[in-house]
Amino acid sequence: MMLGKTNRFGARALCLTLCLGALVACTPKNPRLLNLSAPGPGPDEFSILPTKPLQSPESYDALPAPTPGMANRADATPQADAVAALGGNPAALASGGGARDAALISHTTRFGVTPGIRQTLAAADLEFRRRNDGRVLERLFDVNVYYRAYKKQELDQYRELERFRRAGVRTPAVPPKPQ
Repeated sequence: MMLGKTNRFGARALCLTLCLGALVACTPKNPRLLNLSAPGPGPDEFSILPTKPLQSPESYDALPAPTPGMANRADATPQADAVAALGGNPAALASGGGARDAALISHTTRFGVTPGIRQTLAAADLEFRRRNDGRVLERLFDVNVYYRAYKKQELDQYRELERFRRAGVRTPAVPPKPQ
């Protein structure tokens, strides 16, 4: 028996739907970092440290005993290295640069400090993520809703850059906007 035109179209549509369904099922899951329901605290961006290369001492017998909290041969000045990596002046640490830190802390805390702010923000963010968990089918098929959930809070870096430039702030290290 021959299939009519309508039946052939329906069979093709069904076959195409099944093929697309199989293709979608083979796609990899969302990256763990973008999955709002991923377990765990996430990555620690400060856990990777660019340490200096290891050096072999002239004599292993002459090595001092390890002292917790003191400098070591591989990374003798970790704080100064961090200050330099962030664009600061490492010499300020040795010359009493802590006075500037006190001024910074007093300026940033001039309106008061909320105790337990990290826990408060974590709870508020958890509630926000629960409210923006995606639609039923998105949750069922584990669709990533990260960008849509935080879209209203997104910072347009180029708009901010233009705002800073209009205000007269020099931004020589910023690359030009991609076309």
